[in-house]
Amino acid sequence: MDKAAGLGAWYDAPSLSAGAAVVRRLAEVGPLPDIDLRPNGLRVRPAPGEAGDSSALQELRIVFDAVDTAAVQEFWGTAFGYRVAGGGRLVDPLRRGPDVIVLPTDDVRPLRNRFHVDVVRPSAVVEAVRGDREPAGPWGVMLADSEGNEVDLVPGDSLAPTADDWQTLFAAMTFYPTTSATQSVQLVTAVAQLADAAGSPLMLDIRADGVVIDHGKDKWEEAGEAFVELATRIQSAARDLGLTAKTDELRFVQLGLDAVDVPAVQAFWTTALGYTRDKRFEVGDSYDPRGLNPGFIFQHLDPTESERREQRNRIRLELDIAPDQLPQRIEQAVQAGGTIRNELPDRCSLTDPEGNELDLIARKPL
Repeated sequence: MDKAAGLGAWYDAPSLSAGAAVVRRLAEVGPLPDIDLRPNGLRVRPAPGEAGDSSALQELRIVFDAVDTAAVQEFWGTAFGYRVAGGGRLVDPLRRGPDVIVLPTDDVRPLRNRFHVDVVRPSAVVEAVRGDREPAGPWGVMLADSEGNEVDLVPGDSLAPTADDWQTLFAAMTFYPTTSATQSVQLVTAVAQLADAAGSPLMLDIRADGVVIDHGKDKWEEAGEAFVELATRIQSAARDLGLTAKTDELRFVQLGLDAVDVPAVQAFWTTALGYTRDKRFEVGDSYDPRGLNPGFIFQHLDPTESERREQRNRIRLELDIAPDQLPQRIEQAVQAGGTIRNELPDRCSLTDPEGNELDLIARKPL
């Protein structure tokens, strides 16, 4: 099932173990849907019946305007490790990362975008994607497509010798393929109990073909040896169930935006996306409080780069939200410094204080 199937529904739960019990009940009544289990609840997609809360959910997409759509799509499909879905959409095989859409344009925009994308994948995968291309940029990891759209393609590494099922891709994560809903439920239940006992707020994405376990950006570094011990126990529990980790399709994705007035631009995006500011980071990240959409980082842009600031980006974002949330979200975005470019009954195109674009789109849960 592609993410285009709908926003789904959100169910509050007081702990991972309580959420795992809901997963178990869902597995008992029919085929296991895509479930994103979080410490405070879970998203189920598609939503079973009319239960649950769809107003809390949203879905972010990255849209590229390209002159050579085939070349741009091929580059980003390879960089992300995505597959091509209907209508030329690129989607995460694990149905976790943001969808990518490449649309045709005749408008040549030769200067660098103010948007960029960070993708972190296992080191062997990154080496294969780079091939004979020499990465550039201040960190030596940047690749650009034929039209100048940039990705920082960052190699990850194993977490520890005792937890080599885990990759550190900005976030520590692993993926265990499963062969049945019963096996998935057993793993999720075991992981939830271990994480709750350790007081560690893991994120679990349950799919028909397996379970992704994710500790969140940089949290493994903060937790130190305590998390390594937890990861080792989870690895042992998975192996006791006969599971073998498969990490080559794992990825961490975040979006970056260069801005002259970082506080003003961050205020707009944090509000418009319904995000929360992450006070841990000096650069001032913003993140989805439910951990369902990619985080945002904001970096300073030299105000003398006037031509680059005036050029329309080749990248813009689209955010699907529940229809009854659209009027309120538009109002909040405008109050946070946004400008309405175009408004229709089911969508609104906005720009932030420096002209970067966001489309808010009303979308039904299913």
